[in-house]
Amino acid sequence: MEYVKSEWNGYARLDFQVKGRSAILICPKEPRADGKWLLKTEYFGAFPQFELEMLRLGYHVAHIKNTTRWCLPEDTDAQADFCEFLARECGLYPKCMTVGMSCGGMQSVYLAARYPQYVAAMYLDAPVLNLLSCPCGLGAATNRLYEEFFRATGRTVSELLNCREHPIDMVDGIIEKGIPTVLVCGDCDGVVPYEENGKHLAEKYRRSQVPFAEYLKAGCDHHPHGLEDCKPLIDFAERFYR
Repeated sequence: MEYVKSEWNGYARLDFQVKGRSAILICPKEPRADGKWLLKTEYFGAFPQFELEMLRLGYHVAHIKNTTRWCLPEDTDAQADFCEFLARECGLYPKCMTVGMSCGGMQSVYLAARYPQYVAAMYLDAPVLNLLSCPCGLGAATNRLYEEFFRATGRTVSELLNCREHPIDMVDGIIEKGIPTVLVCGDCDGVVPYEENGKHLAEKYRRSQVPFAEYLKAGCDHHPHGLEDCKPLIDFAERFYR
């Protein structure tokens, strides 16, 4: 395997190819003995405070390039292959904790639903869970993303009206697998409205016994992602990423 070495926020960065896709691995200065790591499913480098804090604690951070942010099945398959590659070739933990922001949250959910053997826990931040809300812009959403979504996936609003494979439809199966989840959302999100997306995931988890935590940010729109103080997210990961 040929690696291109550089630096990212003071940490060693490795760029390489996995089955023809560009991949990134950020290495902590003092790696954990268990090789635990985060998979940033989309928007690598955006709102990185949590990833930086976890690097400081010895976690690796990784990303593999997607065909589109709207999560084609082949992108989910590629993420699963990436998890297996990092365990086999780099000695990392067999399961990751996903970091899924916006469309990356959708990707996290589809990965956990289809390949639960590779996902130990999820951090979801303003996740896209109801495709009629985002990208279609029905209901309270103010986004204008449907044309991009249609070009990327070929799926129409009419098809989605009768579809039972929205990300939120996958959540019951993820709960059955016992995958802990921490959710961060803004209560004034116009792009991915909480009432049409994150709220329903929270309700499903609260009816279960699976570890779950939610942080709803008052007056916050879709951005910024994350929390000003990452400690609750770190504590959740340290306790439930197993």
